[in-house]
Amino acid sequence: MTKLDLIVAKVRPLTERISEFTLQAADRGALPEWEAGAHIRVDVDGGDRAYSLIRFGAGDGGDYRIAVQREDDGAGGSRFMHGLKDGDRIVATPPKCDFPVVAGEAAVLLAGGIGITPIISMAAELQAAGVPFELHYAGRSREVMGFADDLSERFGDAVTVHCDDDESALDLAAVIGALGDRHLYICGPRGLIDAARSTAEAAGVPGARVHVELFDNASAAVEGDRPFEVEVASSGEVFTIPPGKSIIEVLEEGGMDLIHDCQRGDCGICQTDVISGEPDHRDVVLSDAERAEGKVMQICVSRAKSARLVLDL
Repeated sequence: MTKLDLIVAKVRPLTERISEFTLQAADRGALPEWEAGAHIRVDVDGGDRAYSLIRFGAGDGGDYRIAVQREDDGAGGSRFMHGLKDGDRIVATPPKCDFPVVAGEAAVLLAGGIGITPIISMAAELQAAGVPFELHYAGRSREVMGFADDLSERFGDAVTVHCDDDESALDLAAVIGALGDRHLYICGPRGLIDAARSTAEAAGVPGARVHVELFDNASAAVEGDRPFEVEVASSGEVFTIPPGKSIIEVLEEGGMDLIHDCQRGDCGICQTDVISGEPDHRDVVLSDAERAEGKVMQICVSRAKSARLVLDL
């Protein structure tokens, strides 16, 4: 894939842990166009990381804007980004969108923490098209929430900021109970997504009207993770998946060519049929009923509760 050579035009601190980065083409040329919900993948120490593109409106121009929250106990991508300064060069993939807005249909936008970044562009696109929307932005307290003031200034009464430390804390049941026939877009940490999807499912909201993007490292090792085996049904090959590595990583190291994209468990492209064994689901794609059935899994993040999985690969 051809990558983009970018220069950091400006770094703007938003909170103690969140900074916004304005990026331009290193040759000062035009950057590829993109749609709301799109991201770029930036080369960082130890690999690459996906960051959603931000646009408040047509006046933002042709630069790219992203925001990164520093995670001191993370894998290092955010620390790399927070070490950048004006004038530094980086390399990134062209924009790609796995989290698009359904054109012309009213929406409720729900963001938690740094998950606000793709939601901003969605709100701007809906506003420009004259499509009704509500934006609910939740966080621990206003001082740690990037863009809270910018959102209220730009989108007015369409925005509600919910802070856990005061009476404005998010009431998921109320927000989803008032959804009606609108689409629900959710971006943020796993806890918010799981709770919102379960609430929507219990309320009878069709799955086709619930759209999610995860802003956690879903493939990170969890305390208590153990090695397990994956048998490839087509060849009989058996691979051992250790803690801290995904099924995709191990199988590709073993020479297999697999179809996947986000590697966060939210796009569904790597979904694979399970012939036998019990998956440990860690995605945000499957419904509670699909997880309980155990017939499919997302092999980029999910693991196994059984000693072996036999997969239809």
